[in-house]
Amino acid sequence: MATTASAVDASLHLSRVNQAPFATWSFTLKGMDEMSHDSPKPIQPLALDVVHLMAAGEVVDSLAAVVRELVENALDAGATRIAVSLWPQRWQVSVADNGAGMGPADLQQAAVAHATSKISTRPDLLNIRSLGFRGEALHSIAQLAELEIRSCPQSTAGASAKGEGCQSGYQVTYGANGNPAAMSAVAIAPGTVVTVRNLFGSWRARRQVPSPAAQVKAVASLIQQLALCHPQVTWQVQKDGVHWFALWPGPTAKTLMPQVLRKLHDTDIEETSEDALAAGLYLAIGLPDRYHRRRPDWVKVAINGRPVAVDEISQALMTGFRRTIPRDRYPVCFLHLTLPPAQLDWNRHPAKSEIYVQGLDEICDRTTAAVGQLLQIDGLSEAAQTHRATALIQAAEAAGEYSVSRQGIPTDGSMPPQSLSDALPHATPGALTAIAQVRDMYILAEHEGGVCLIEQHIAHERVLFEQLQARWQMVPVEPPIVLKDLTETQIERLQEVGVDIGPFGDRLWAIRSLPEPLSDREDCENALLELSLGANLEAALVATACRTAIRNGTKMSLPEMQTLINQWQRCQKPRTCPHGRPICLTLKESSLAKYFRRSWVIGKSHGV
Repeated sequence: MATTASAVDASLHLSRVNQAPFATWSFTLKGMDEMSHDSPKPIQPLALDVVHLMAAGEVVDSLAAVVRELVENALDAGATRIAVSLWPQRWQVSVADNGAGMGPADLQQAAVAHATSKISTRPDLLNIRSLGFRGEALHSIAQLAELEIRSCPQSTAGASAKGEGCQSGYQVTYGANGNPAAMSAVAIAPGTVVTVRNLFGSWRARRQVPSPAAQVKAVASLIQQLALCHPQVTWQVQKDGVHWFALWPGPTAKTLMPQVLRKLHDTDIEETSEDALAAGLYLAIGLPDRYHRRRPDWVKVAINGRPVAVDEISQALMTGFRRTIPRDRYPVCFLHLTLPPAQLDWNRHPAKSEIYVQGLDEICDRTTAAVGQLLQIDGLSEAAQTHRATALIQAAEAAGEYSVSRQGIPTDGSMPPQSLSDALPHATPGALTAIAQVRDMYILAEHEGGVCLIEQHIAHERVLFEQLQARWQMVPVEPPIVLKDLTETQIERLQEVGVDIGPFGDRLWAIRSLPEPLSDREDCENALLELSLGANLEAALVATACRTAIRNGTKMSLPEMQTLINQWQRCQKPRTCPHGRPICLTLKESSLAKYFRRSWVIGKSHGV
């Protein structure tokens, strides 16, 4: 049987997915109130002149496409609970929601070609505020499958509660032309249940590619992305009649990301939001010193509640992470833009996954700036470091001579709720005080909330890299430095970064100018060879910073350590070095107190 709308409520007892650590940047999106769901309008066929203005037609080519269209209709109806049931081998889908519902008149028109309640005139095409608007989805599905809709409008339920009528809905089955084949009254909770059976039964070629397993995977990805766009909605998904997964609502996408990416923790995510230039921007990122991926499969972009593919915006996101994550790794980020409808044209792709956006350059600039803002360290003592510090302490304790039962103490790296709410001061230059050097490699620094270990070489490398980005200056060198056996590619690379290089004999080349940071180094020749192997100017800056930074094993005085710490805190992207390695580990005082059992009652700890 298809899942009913009431079944959505009945299954809410399922246990919640544990929330994990993230770091995020959040804000209220401008325009979301404007997209709120007004009283439903009747479903009516569009005029032919409006239909002809639509550049793309509806294409239903997979289970995921069916789920997408049905779920978008549920969201447009104002649903706060959506249940999706899949039977892949039977090519059957059911989507139940608690949205506005439909009366008999709307059900008569629901699957007619180009019949919709979301637009009606030409100007409406330039003011799209809903996820669906062409009125083609249900008609296309009816042509490819057996379509059944059961629905009860919320207004009927309200009248029943007041004793003005009986609570009842209607069940309609549709023919291939989209016209109702049969209609009957049925008892159903307010909302809508759409059931699609024998999908592609009349077009078997559509069942070949992609495979059912791949289509099911696409459904999961689709629901996860829509959940990030609509975090206020409860999602429940069944496969072959068995619970598959659930996503529980929250105030922002940050609360959903730990459920979607199970290895992430809520303190590994930063979120931000802003409302400027008539457009809202919400951005949540996985902090690069803790989380990144092998593929760019989690650079997600959404506009006005719908996941989209806009290459320019995705590239702007990844540009913001340059020189903060390791080579050949990709960030985790979710960007949700709320733009004025007049700035968008959805008639680019049948699935509405691609879109024309006006003012794209300005949006990309704001996106890159938002990433840069989130990559700064606003609080060294924040809970974002807690799970890493806890794991470190657990490892140290396991190797120690004194060990006790950890029963009742979390072993997943999480901290008790009360410790996560500790508000600690933000880190500003001067807030960290250098107190020692550990093995001539790490700077031990104290702050109000605990202590930090800072790797001196890569911290200095980050400082120098950003300084070199701000100024890249060549200075003459006398006498010239002579290099031999350079390839044409190496010579071109040195010339690209500004080095004055010329022939000096058989397979010999004279260097008459070089970057100022390398001019006083004893290993200048090796550094120039390294520069010649770089891919571009940025790679040259990284190589120069790495070559010039304080080496591990170098003793530093307290004033020198303090100066380096202050410079590092002022960096724009202080979380990682230009190669993507984490620079700082923060140990909160609460973590230390937990390790040393300072919360124990002495009598109980000794069995008294």
